Amino acid sequence: MARKAREPNTTETASPHRPTKLGLVADMLRRQDGATLGELCVATGWQAHSARAVLTGLRKKGHVIERLRRDDMACYRITQAA
Repeated sequence: MARKAREPNTTETASPHRPTKLGLVADMLRRQDGATLGELCVATGWQAHSARAVLTGLRKKGHVIERLRRDDMACYRITQAA
């Protein structure tokens, strides 16, 4: 006996996209004024070495990250996405 194709249940919905910390960091780096290492750490709860590692990972993926100065602090900004 052939099985009948299951009809989609209209009450089922796809789970909403949950933002990730990596996505949050990328969004912060896309801002016009970029983000400082401290801002990245506060937003994600990461330690500084982890935030720097993410910057390195984004560079390896092909993002061009510019290092600026803002209020006498280093500031990072994505100038060209991969």
